[in-house]
Amino acid sequence: MSMTTLDGKRFREMVLQGAQHLSNNADYVDALNVFPVPDGDTGTNMNLSITSGAKEVKNKLSDHIGQVSQALSKGLLMGARGNSGVILSQLFRGFAKSVEQKSAITTVEFAEALELGVETAYKAVMKPIEGTILTVAKDTAKKAAAVAKKQPDMILFMEEVLKEANASLNRTPDLLPVLKEVGVVDSGGQGLVLIYEGFLAELKGEKLPGVPMSAPSMNELVNAEHHKHAQSYMNTEDIEFGYCTEFMVRLEEDKPAAKTFSEETFRQDLSKWGDSLLVVSDDEIVKVHIHAEHPGEVLNYGQQYGSLIKMKIENMREQHSSIVSGEEKPAVKNAEKQPFGIVTVSMGKGIAELFKSLGATVVIEGGQTMNPSTEDIVKAIEETNAEQVLILPNNGNIVMAANQAAAVVGSHVSVVPSKTVPQGMTALLSFNPQQSLKENEEVMTEALQHVKTGQVTYAVRDTNIDGLELAKGDFMGIAEKKIVVKDSEKLEAAKKLLTYMIDDEAEILTILQGEDVSDDEAEALTSFVEETFEEVEVELHKGDQPLYSYIFAIE
Repeated sequence: MSMTTLDGKRFREMVLQGAQHLSNNADYVDALNVFPVPDGDTGTNMNLSITSGAKEVKNKLSDHIGQVSQALSKGLLMGARGNSGVILSQLFRGFAKSVEQKSAITTVEFAEALELGVETAYKAVMKPIEGTILTVAKDTAKKAAAVAKKQPDMILFMEEVLKEANASLNRTPDLLPVLKEVGVVDSGGQGLVLIYEGFLAELKGEKLPGVPMSAPSMNELVNAEHHKHAQSYMNTEDIEFGYCTEFMVRLEEDKPAAKTFSEETFRQDLSKWGDSLLVVSDDEIVKVHIHAEHPGEVLNYGQQYGSLIKMKIENMREQHSSIVSGEEKPAVKNAEKQPFGIVTVSMGKGIAELFKSLGATVVIEGGQTMNPSTEDIVKAIEETNAEQVLILPNNGNIVMAANQAAAVVGSHVSVVPSKTVPQGMTALLSFNPQQSLKENEEVMTEALQHVKTGQVTYAVRDTNIDGLELAKGDFMGIAEKKIVVKDSEKLEAAKKLLTYMIDDEAEILTILQGEDVSDDEAEALTSFVEETFEEVEVELHKGDQPLYSYIFAIE
C-alpha cells in the first residue's frame, strides 16, 4: 500500500528509531574521528543531542507533524553538544520551520524541509567545510528535491534519499584529504546517515536491532528511587546518610595503579558507605549515585578505577530542613546583579581554580569527551547573576554551542571564541571591567592571536597522519591543531614539542600538568626548559586535566 503523506504520529516514531539507531552506533561514529587522540566524541555529542530531541518528541503526543517537528527542534536546540550536535540541531530547526503549519506532508514538502534545514545549518557555521556532515546533508537534500518531483510514495522516496546519503558519505574522503589519508569517512556525516537509516526502517515497519528507547537514564533512575518528596515523612535527625553524592568515573584500567573494574564488586564495595545506591556502567564510564555520610571516602574509592568527572555533592539535611519548614534558599535572581559575569569551560580541578583566580565567575566542567550542551551553558549564564556575560568556550568543539546559548539568552551575552585553555587564559587577562561588553569582546578576541597552544596526549590507535606513523600508545605532541612529534616516552614527547614550538619571540611558557604526570617528571621538564631556553620564563601549574598529559601556553 502506497504512503503518500507523513503525519506527526509516524514522524514521531521515525525520530525515535533514528535516535536509537544512532545511540546504538555512537561508539562506531566516535571511532571515525580523524585524530587518534582519546577524545574523539562526535558520536557521543550527536547521540546526546538527538536523544535530547527524541525525549521532547516522545512527550509530544500529536498527529500534527509541525508540532512534533517543533518539539524535536526545541529538544535539539537545548541539548546540542559539540559542533556536530549544533549542526544537527540547525538541520532540524530549518526542517521544523518549513513544516510548522502543516499537519501532514508529501514527499515534495519533505524535500523542501530538508533543503531549508541545510540552508539554516550553513548559515550557522562561520566557515563551512565540505566533506563533512554539511555536505552529506546538502547532497541528500538536493537529491530529495529531484526524487520528490517524480516519486509521491514516502517509502520509495526515503529509500532514494538514504541511498544518496550513503553515496555522499562515501565521497567525503575525496573532499577532505585528511579523511583519505587516515582511511575513514566523515564521522558527523556517518551520524546523520544512521539517523536517516532509522527513519527509513520505521517507514517500512522494520525495527533495527538495539536497546529500547525506554531504557531509563541515570537521572530518571535517581528521580524514581528517592526524590519523591519523601522529606515530609521523616525527621531531619533521622537522615543517616546526609550527602547526596553523584559522580562519574572514566575507567582507565591501562594505568598501572588502576583496579580492574567489575560492576558487581564496585556496587558491593560502595554499598558499605551509604544507601540509595545506583551504578550504571559501560566499557568506558561508570555513573554513580549514593547517599553517603562521608562522600570523600566514596570518591577516593571511585578514583582507584580512573578519573573522576561530573561530581556533585548536596547536603540533604539542609535541603530537608528547608523543605519541611517551608523555607527556601534566597533565589539568586533576587540578589543584586553584578555588572559582568564570565563563564568558562575547563576540565581538571587545577585549571578550574586557575580560571577562577583569573576572574571567571562560573566554570563549567567540560572539554574533550565532555562537551557541555547549549542548556548547560544557558544555566551557567543565569548562575552568574550578571547584567552582561562573556563566554569563553576554550574548545573549538564548544564554540557553536556557546553561540547558540548566547542567542537563546539575549543581547547581553557575548562569546569570545577561545578554542584552547591557553587562549582562554590569555583572553581573561585582557578583560577590563571598565569597558563595555562589545569592547571586551573585541579586545579579548584579539588577544587570542598572541598565544600558541601545545598539547601532549597518546594515540588510541595505529595510524598515519600529518606525515607521522603512530602506533597505539605513542605519545604525540600537537602544536595548535597539527601533530608534529611523537615518542614512546611522555617526557621525551613533551621536550620534542617544546623544542618545535619555542622560537626567538617566546617570552613566557606556562605548563599545565595533567593528572597522569608526577611532580618529579613535571620538574624535570621545567629544568629542561630553563637549561635549554634561558630567555624563557617558565610557570608550572597543576592542571589535573585528564587525557592531556601537558598543555603548553607560549606567549
